[in-house]
Amino acid sequence: MDYHKTNKSPHGSSFSMTTCPVSLSMDPRMWSLLLKLSKKYGPVFTVYMGPRRVVVLCGHEAVKEALVDQAEEFSGRGELASIDRNFQGHGVALANGDRWRILRRFSLTVLRDFGMGKRSIEERIQEEAGFLLEEFRKTNGDPIDPTFFLSRTVSNVISSVVFGSRFDYEDKQFLYLLRLINESFIEMSTPWAQLYDMYSGVMQYLPGRHNKIYNLIEELKDFIAGRVKINEESLDPNSPRDFIDCFLVKMHQEKNNPQTEFNLKNLVLTTLNLFFAGTETVSSTLRYGFLLLMKHPEVGAKVQEEIDHVIGRHRIPKAEDRMQMPYTDAVIHEIQRLTDIVPMGVPHTVIRDTHFRGYILPKGTDIFPLIGSALRDPKYFQKPEAFEPRHFLDEQGRFKKNEAFVPFASGKRVCLGEAMARMELFLYFTFILQNFSLQPLVPPSEIDVTPQISGFGNIPPIYKLCIVAR
Repeated sequence: MDYHKTNKSPHGSSFSMTTCPVSLSMDPRMWSLLLKLSKKYGPVFTVYMGPRRVVVLCGHEAVKEALVDQAEEFSGRGELASIDRNFQGHGVALANGDRWRILRRFSLTVLRDFGMGKRSIEERIQEEAGFLLEEFRKTNGDPIDPTFFLSRTVSNVISSVVFGSRFDYEDKQFLYLLRLINESFIEMSTPWAQLYDMYSGVMQYLPGRHNKIYNLIEELKDFIAGRVKINEESLDPNSPRDFIDCFLVKMHQEKNNPQTEFNLKNLVLTTLNLFFAGTETVSSTLRYGFLLLMKHPEVGAKVQEEIDHVIGRHRIPKAEDRMQMPYTDAVIHEIQRLTDIVPMGVPHTVIRDTHFRGYILPKGTDIFPLIGSALRDPKYFQKPEAFEPRHFLDEQGRFKKNEAFVPFASGKRVCLGEAMARMELFLYFTFILQNFSLQPLVPPSEIDVTPQISGFGNIPPIYKLCIVAR
């Protein structure tokens, strides 16, 4: 991989000056290496990932200038070859142009209709949190791996929206789906996926581990397609039960439009986008959060003190409680900031020739807005590498917003489920810490919070803990 400083010619066109060649094709921490390059070459520079030319944006100000200040120009979805062969430009997350705009508008409308940000979705989360507490009580304080405890409960929230019902925690098919999602997120973050993203023209024809993610996602697609078929057989157009029903109704309404984006492929893949993202990101953040709270027990104790003061031990936590709980809110924000679940962000592309910071980015140029570089920007966070809830508190202990806090990305491609995810994180953390204490199996000083894999995602380390009733 070569990296270059991008310069502007006197005539306004762009050119690249080779600075130094370096091989990054199998580097397990590519995003952190890109951060190091930014210290030498500035917040905007070009890298060549194999034959692929990418412009990298580092730091909050560069990311904001692109994704917010020039939101339309940077609104395209860039290439993510390791999963593009599953999606082929379909589904809301990886679509472009009119297809993306139509699917995003429809998805947001349906999610709102099914209660995103309203009391109905809050009730779904509260119900699932109750089921989770029962599962924790059954452990009797014995050591457990929290991975699938958390993914089951979080997945059931989005499942109730897209499939119209929750899964039983012991449902074998449900557990299998969660393993597929967990493995897919891991595979997307391996050096093999990075290698495929660089050399997909060759790698797609070669055997090896890089093909595993394709097979995992195809299995998930098959499950969604099966659920669509079940819905089709029992559909009442006047009473849609879930996201799939709403999409099917729209497909029927537009059946005579040959250009419609409401087709079976977009239905299956948009549903998969929502199911996958709504399961993995929140559950991974919770799992990482447990680890950080055990490493910093004084923080967990202060959160529990605030919970006891504002909510008490017996009332069910509500989303509105957040306004009276600045410390808990700050801790959750700091957990999200430091865990940085998708550090490199999802690639963007410019949809037209774009002037940016004195450079011209030709239409179709892939952009890597490093979300992790904003979340660790020393201009905005005094101790960027430390777990410090005071990043989100003022001198009076009131919650303080920070504009560099962008874990859901920003601009036109901001995460569809941000409102739901924020509510889930607050309610799950308060439900759990209201009722339980988190006890590590080793002294806090020995807890290692280093990701097991860091690539597309930061994958939390595998660990066990005891969840003990208060």
